[in-house]
Amino acid sequence: MNGVHDLGGMHGMGPVAPEPNEPVFHHAWEARMLALNIAAGAWRKWNIDAGRHARERIPPADYLRLGYYEKWLAGLLTLLAESGLVGAGEIASGRPAPGSAKAAPPLTADRVAPAVAGGRPSERQVSASPRFAVGERVRAKQINPIGHTRLPRYARGCAGVIDRIHGAHVFPDSNAHFRGENPQHLYSVRFLARALWGDAAAAGDAVYVDLWEGHLEPAG
Repeated sequence: MNGVHDLGGMHGMGPVAPEPNEPVFHHAWEARMLALNIAAGAWRKWNIDAGRHARERIPPADYLRLGYYEKWLAGLLTLLAESGLVGAGEIASGRPAPGSAKAAPPLTADRVAPAVAGGRPSERQVSASPRFAVGERVRAKQINPIGHTRLPRYARGCAGVIDRIHGAHVFPDSNAHFRGENPQHLYSVRFLARALWGDAAAAGDAVYVDLWEGHLEPAG
């Protein structure tokens, strides 16, 4: 979706300042936030793409103000409410509603390590051959969806070249809205920096963007 989360190419946001020797977590509550997301996700009421879309829908002013794991908290609260696992009153009070049933958690302590190690691979088998070949010129479609998409704004309408094919993967644009996995071939597309940013960009620079077949069309 076109939102404040899609910052690529935007001006005025300040420099990127990597933190030397950055720890995995800056505070203990951040580790807890990760654990809560994993535990709640085990209910299988949503998927990773729906989780991303929940964070994308954070109001813009809040999105820019919140830290990384604060965004995870805001997104999780949205998912819990939309899935019906908790009610708005329960979120506000921090307590279960009177008379609500207590369910057994699907992720027990002994299953955490295997679940985290196994992950949730997105690669799928499809019968269709890739529409595009390595070295072929393609153009990212000019779209402005109101829902989730993995096609960044800065690449839309721009031409590039297929650099490699990653195989078929779950299509996030449909999966985020529970419209099916719709697996498609995934490509690494090489865009010249000047094709994206204009003549002010360095002539020898390029940006590689992983895009699904549904994001692309022949460049002509």
